Amino acid sequence: MENNEIYDPEIYTLTDEEGNELNFALLATLEHEGTEYKALIPVDENGEETSDEYVVLKCVALEDGEVVLETIEDDEEFDTIADIFDDEFADIFYDDQN
Repeated sequence: MENNEIYDPEIYTLTDEEGNELNFALLATLEHEGTEYKALIPVDENGEETSDEYVVLKCVALEDGEVVLETIEDDEEFDTIADIFDDEFADIFYDDQN
C-alpha cells in the first residue's frame, strides 16, 4: 500500500454473549473448503485498533439467507484457519518491509 492511500476498513458491530456491542475492522476474508472466514480486529468508536490480536469468525448462512458470523467451535478447524491467516499476514508484513 502506498503512503498516500487512505485505509478505510469495513467495520462490523458484533454482539457478544453478554449482549455487549463491540466494533471490529475487517482485516481479511478467505474461503477454505467452501466456507468463508473473516479476520477482524477490535476497534474503538473512532476506528482505532484497541488490540494487537485479531479474531477469526466463520460465515454461516441462515435459512432465511442472512449471513452471520460465528465463533469456530472445532479446535482443528480453528487452528487450520488461524494458520492460513497468520501465513497471509506474515507475507503482507514481510512485503511491506522490503
